[in-house]
Amino acid sequence: MSEKLQKVLARVGLGSRRYMEEVIAAGRVSVNGEVAQVGERIEPGDELRIDGRKVQFQIEDEIRRRVLIYYKPEGEICSRNDPENRPTVFEQLPQIPGDRWVMVGRLDINSTGLLLFTNDGEMANRLMHPSNEIEREYAVRVMGEVTPAIIKNMTTGVTLDDGPAKFESFSEIGGEGINRWFQVVVKEGRNREVRRIFESQGLKVSRLLRTRYGTVILPRELRTGRWMELDKNDIDNLTKLVELKPRQGTGLYGMAKRRNERMQEKPMAARRGGFLRQQRRDNEEQPVNMGRSERRDDSRSSRPENQNGSHFARRDNRDGNNFQRRDNREGNSFQRREPRNEQGFNRREERDENAPRKPYGFNKGFKKF
Repeated sequence: MSEKLQKVLARVGLGSRRYMEEVIAAGRVSVNGEVAQVGERIEPGDELRIDGRKVQFQIEDEIRRRVLIYYKPEGEICSRNDPENRPTVFEQLPQIPGDRWVMVGRLDINSTGLLLFTNDGEMANRLMHPSNEIEREYAVRVMGEVTPAIIKNMTTGVTLDDGPAKFESFSEIGGEGINRWFQVVVKEGRNREVRRIFESQGLKVSRLLRTRYGTVILPRELRTGRWMELDKNDIDNLTKLVELKPRQGTGLYGMAKRRNERMQEKPMAARRGGFLRQQRRDNEEQPVNMGRSERRDDSRSSRPENQNGSHFARRDNRDGNNFQRRDNREGNSFQRREPRNEQGFNRREERDENAPRKPYGFNKGFKKF
């Protein structure tokens, strides 16, 4: 078994394949003590170094194939980095030591639903390639009247800017008025394809939710902004769909398997709405990151005042007296605490030496995990 050198270096996480080709061409990479060439293949047991430093690697066929499903919320973008500093889908995924997640397909910033991630680049490419015709299923809410003639046009084919497109199937889910939902299936997954097909008929999509990709269905127990890892049977079904051979060791083990079982029994709460919804909240509500002193001033301003304008504390004496004042703003009657050594704190001579002692490090808030 062997693999191209630039592919191995990219999978380790040192950079993209194109960048690794430039590094190899610059003579910075060596295999078994000799300067490597672009396109050279590497086998298990070879010594790989970049700039003189040894790089640990595995051939792709030896790596355990993993697949994650993620429930994308509105407002996250399908990219690793964003110049506008918007949240990305990769920020919520677990880390893989010595490997990285490859996204299968994309969803635009306003769309939600199922996203697939895998550490197998070849599998991701086959799942996305139009020639394999992998089905993508969506739940769509449309603004406007969807007539039988429009349905016929969208299922037989419409012409878009990048060529003809159509829905493989079209069915009504339910709802009334502007809250009517439909279920559609496409096989190509071009950029904003579902939205553009509806727009070609003068209709606007107000909500778009991906519910299925190939053989993987969005689970009911998976909440918005959460991820779940697929087990061996689900991964093998995906590999058969794109004619890849299964790998040894694929599946969930140990903590990962127990995590999935707990999520099915007791689903985690959905993460609070996406970036766009949070922006709307920030515009409507008081900023969340207001300083502590500002919050204290606001809370004081909401307390009742007497004729002199001083604020009262909300605590009463329970014996019929009026509210106690925290301080007197007109005078200088603040009570100062006496030094600790005069109040008797930390005085060893007054401690009871026969009293039971608490163990070192005892803390009431300590919890066992």
